[in-house]
Amino acid sequence: MNCQKSRALMGAFSLLLALALSLSGAQGQNASPQNGALLTIGGEGIRPFQLTVADMTKLPRRTVRAKDHDGRDAIFEGVELYEVLKLAGVPFGQDLRGDKMALLLLVEAADGYKVVFALPEIDRAFTDRMILLADRRDGKPLPTQEGTLRLVVPDEKRHARWVRQVIKLSVLRAGR
Repeated sequence: MNCQKSRALMGAFSLLLALALSLSGAQGQNASPQNGALLTIGGEGIRPFQLTVADMTKLPRRTVRAKDHDGRDAIFEGVELYEVLKLAGVPFGQDLRGDKMALLLLVEAADGYKVVFALPEIDRAFTDRMILLADRRDGKPLPTQEGTLRLVVPDEKRHARWVRQVIKLSVLRAGR
């Protein structure tokens, strides 16, 4: 009898686990951009915006050589994150001061991974740092596991904020 109960419990657990995994996958799919957009941008004080391939072609292209997560040299191509955020009206330069210094950027991936940047880390008025929203690697579109877009932060020692499968950027206020 104990063996039958144990099998029944394991079956029920397996069913619940499968259901939870399918629901989490469905939520990730619902969060992805719609209507051919590469990613969505929104948040406090900016206009909601969906970045398309056409938008990407209008922005200045950048190339950066960096070591990937495995330590191999790679050439990433794309658009500077700063330029994409400017399209959505994110305050930079003289406009990034006072209470706007508490704004941050939340970057979300299709798999639910999230990272944060303070806006001054991206603003050219504050730093020479370049963060790339890459769509190509070594002259080819990104591999499927990296998604259509990925964030490349070449000057960081760890790749924890090199987000693959980027689908959403949100400007939020710290402390809320």
